[in-house]
Amino acid sequence: MLGMIFAHATSATPGDEHLSTLRQSYARSATEWPAPWLDADVAFVELGKLNLPSSPSTQEQRHIALGARLFHDATLSAGNDLACSTCHNAQHGWSSGTATAPGHALARGRRNPPSLQNVALRPYLAWDGRGSSLATQSLLPLTISEEMANPDLDSVLARLRADPDYAARFAKVYGAGPISADTLADALVAFQTHLETETRFDRFASGDRNALTDQEVWGLHLFRTKARCANCHFGPLLTDDRFHNLKISFFGEKAQDLGRYQVTHLPDDVGRFRTPSLRHVGETAPYMHNGLFPTLEGVINLYDRGGGEVWARNRSEAEVPLYPFASQLSSHIRPLGLADEEKAALAAFLRTL
Repeated sequence: MLGMIFAHATSATPGDEHLSTLRQSYARSATEWPAPWLDADVAFVELGKLNLPSSPSTQEQRHIALGARLFHDATLSAGNDLACSTCHNAQHGWSSGTATAPGHALARGRRNPPSLQNVALRPYLAWDGRGSSLATQSLLPLTISEEMANPDLDSVLARLRADPDYAARFAKVYGAGPISADTLADALVAFQTHLETETRFDRFASGDRNALTDQEVWGLHLFRTKARCANCHFGPLLTDDRFHNLKISFFGEKAQDLGRYQVTHLPDDVGRFRTPSLRHVGETAPYMHNGLFPTLEGVINLYDRGGGEVWARNRSEAEVPLYPFASQLSSHIRPLGLADEEKAALAAFLRTL
């Protein structure tokens, strides 16, 4: 009953009595939380604490330390001016803090660099899901002309082999033999595998019910019910790891990005992008695949209005073969009718994740 009371409420702030009742409901085991508002095709897993990797052994620490040094080293780029950490900065939740990624010779990428917080746990990598191997994905930017711009991987390996310090560090971790693509990737993966940290919501889900304020608990409830976030963001990783069309592909415009379609070439994938994890989302602004929104409030407004817009300005544009697919909004998206106070509560909860 409580879920029904709050799920479709259009009033602003609930009274103190309702907030108290709501907190009591979420003080129970997650199996007893109010029912979420879900579509029939959603394979929902309840929100919960993410189990972090165990403390690394001494040998694993050496791997991680080597990976960290490489990750922050601009000598891996052709211009000696870009490191992995240029686009994946700890101060910005392991994203860049910019709408799109900076690149070689003042180039700009087309997309917002995804956070790396839990990248080792994701089945698909990049906004369009083109990667499935973290080791392979870790090496790709080294030879992309708009990114680190090396002519080939061999040139990177040659620089590392010629550096006595790196030669000694790799030998200590991997034993005798030349530095290889495999050992370079392995070190980078070791570092990225240990970036996750505990969140306030982790503590809340572990039983510390004082970890969230009343407003944030209200936001949790809205997340699972009226705001419908839990249709795509669920489980400890807060993602369904699927691809959805929010109608923000800018189809037919200069900024067009066809998303997943560029990987699969399936018309149904036009304009679909991978659902990001919402862990640490308060640290990773700006948001969406193109950094379109500088704040979480902007993202909430997009969902509240029922997604973006893809339109044909004339008959010729309407007859473009991919137009019907680009304009096909995800079935999980619809106008929400959130009050300002509800949006504020939802944003407050998101910042605990």
